[in-house]
Amino acid sequence: MNLVEIFKDFSSGKSIDSPTMVRVLEDVFRTLIKKKFTTDDNFNIIVNANRGDLELWRVREIVPDGEVTDELSEISYSEALAVDDDYEVGEECYQQLFLEDFGRRSIMAARQTLISRIMDLEKDELYKQYTERQGELVLCEVQQILKREILVIDDANGRELVLPRVETIRGDYFRKGDMVRGIIKEVEMRNNNNPVVIVSRTDERFLAKLMEQEVPEIEDGLITIKGIVRIPGERAKVSVESYDDRIDPVGACVGMKGSRIHGIVRELNQENIDVIPYTSNTSLYIQRSLTPARVSQIDLDIEGRRAKVYLEPDQVSLAIGKGGTNIKLASRLVGFEIDVYRNNEVEIDDVDLEEFKDEIEMWVLESFKSIGCDTARSVLELNVDELIRRTDLEEETVRNVVAVLAAEFDDVDGAVPSKVAVPKVAVEAPGAETPTAKVPTVEVPAAEVPETAQDIKPTETAVPETRAEEGEMESPVDEAFVEAVEKAAAPEEE
Repeated sequence: MNLVEIFKDFSSGKSIDSPTMVRVLEDVFRTLIKKKFTTDDNFNIIVNANRGDLELWRVREIVPDGEVTDELSEISYSEALAVDDDYEVGEECYQQLFLEDFGRRSIMAARQTLISRIMDLEKDELYKQYTERQGELVLCEVQQILKREILVIDDANGRELVLPRVETIRGDYFRKGDMVRGIIKEVEMRNNNNPVVIVSRTDERFLAKLMEQEVPEIEDGLITIKGIVRIPGERAKVSVESYDDRIDPVGACVGMKGSRIHGIVRELNQENIDVIPYTSNTSLYIQRSLTPARVSQIDLDIEGRRAKVYLEPDQVSLAIGKGGTNIKLASRLVGFEIDVYRNNEVEIDDVDLEEFKDEIEMWVLESFKSIGCDTARSVLELNVDELIRRTDLEEETVRNVVAVLAAEFDDVDGAVPSKVAVPKVAVEAPGAETPTAKVPTVEVPAAEVPETAQDIKPTETAVPETRAEEGEMESPVDEAFVEAVEKAAAPEEE
């Protein structure tokens, strides 16, 4: 039995050192002796890993023949002479034992015990080794792809690790033999206390280790990562701080033309990463965390850990982000619940153009959206001629759209004037030249203006929109008004 080679194999392959292996062998053989002799008090076990020695010795006191009272601790003089002729009464007799003396069944049982103890040691060593390595970056080779997890082999020591599907980034696709990087997240004890090492690619520490690998200033301690929040595969925010005033922490992390951050983005399947400078000023920190939106004002509730953020209407969508990702990450990063408000109250009452899809055809709305008019007020801010020129729609279509949108805000447009100024009307006598004197204007009290289209009576006449229409339409002025004008112009005709 070449124990030296066996110990070397265990030390390299099983990560079990020689002293531990010697202790295990001693315990196994003492168990074997107890089964045969009921006690191991008078037995010596010698295991020398350096020379490969394994010896079992039984020690008993030599007594005269016929005076043996305890066979486990005493041996007769005649039996001692059979072992060695030099023994005398009163001395200790050392008798060597061999494995063959224990029988086949006992040896097989000892073999199973040894295997079980070695497996337990290996589990304990694996658990201890990877527990100490939690949070470290690990390079693995894909071994087997299962439905809910991927079995990978640690490239450093050949151990089998597990990469669950829930710990992979959206868009990850692996084949057998591919190399994959991840973080040692935790070590779980599963069936029969078997340690299972979990590898993760969605943990925040994975991004931190990638940045530490790509940015030398972080590895040297000149720049520290103060906080990381992620929505794996979509977006991440990293706050960094520099201990050297000469070093820009954001610029150092991004690199020249994004050379440093691009490698990390590719590893994370094009995950957008926002790197912001850390500050102890809470308001400024919240403002930076909402990048790329520009914040106008912030109201803080320190006790309730809430923040009211006011922005311009065009910045609200940037602050919220796609699916609310930007504001969620910002809230997690700063530790405040952030509520977003618009600055202009009028804009709050604005209506999106899609709300009018029941009254206006969708292709018409798309034409207005294509020129940047996404809301009703953005359309009403432009005049009709400008809308016609930019949308290339017919004038009638544009006017109809403007009328529908304007009707939405009739209740907000303000009070209706009590009097209406009627335009000057010049009455020309037949066969006479056009008078040079000015015709006096007369203000007529206006009738009550209807608020809605249903309030308009059939007898009321609409005001013409163009000069051409004004000549064609019937004059809304009554006969009394015409007679007053004619009398005012009569002296000049004479």
